[in-house]
Amino acid sequence: MSAVPVQSLPAPRAPERAPRRLRPAPERAPRSKPRLGYAIIALGGVAVIIVAQLLLSIAVTQGAYEIDALQMQQSSLMRDEQKLSEAVDRVESPQYLATRAEELGMVSNANPVYLRLSDGAVLGQPMAAEGGARASAPLVPNALIDGAPPEAQPTAGETPIGAAPGQAAGAETDIPAGTPAMPVDGGLPTPATH
Repeated sequence: MSAVPVQSLPAPRAPERAPRRLRPAPERAPRSKPRLGYAIIALGGVAVIIVAQLLLSIAVTQGAYEIDALQMQQSSLMRDEQKLSEAVDRVESPQYLATRAEELGMVSNANPVYLRLSDGAVLGQPMAAEGGARASAPLVPNALIDGAPPEAQPTAGETPIGAAPGQAAGAETDIPAGTPAMPVDGGLPTPATH
C-alpha cells in the first residue's frame, strides 16, 4: 500500500473587523428621592384594607346576633305550637264532645236506627232517646278535659247551631226549632260546618 499524502486545506480567514472605538459612558443623573404621592397612596391603600376588614367583621357579628334572635323566636313558636296542639287534642276528645253535646241539649240514644241508602229501608226499632247529664257521662273521667274552656259564641260570619247556612247569629228563622232538615233532591242533608 502506498501512502498518499493528504493535502490540507487552507484555514478559513476571520472577517476583518473595524477597530473598536471606546467611548466614555454617559453620566447618569443622580437618583431622585421617591415622591410623597407614592407614600400617601400606599398608606391610603393600607387604611382602606383595614377599614374594609373592620366593616366585614361588624357585618358578620351582626348576622350572628340576628341568627341567635331568630333561633330563640323559633323555639318560642315551637313551644306555642305544642301548647295549641295539646289544646286541640283535649278539645277533640270524645268525652269533651259528649259533654258539649249535652250542654247543647243533645242526648245519646242507646238504640240507634240505621237507614240503608240503597233501598231506603229503616234498620232497627226507632225509640225516643232518654236520659240526661248522667246518660252520656263517661265511665272513666278524662283528666285532659277538666280545664277545657267551653266553646265560644259564634262570631260574625259563622253559622249558629241550628240555623241555616248564611244566616247571621241572632237572626230570626222562619223554621220552627226542632224541625228536621229536608233532604235535597232525594239525598241526605249536609250539616252546616264552620
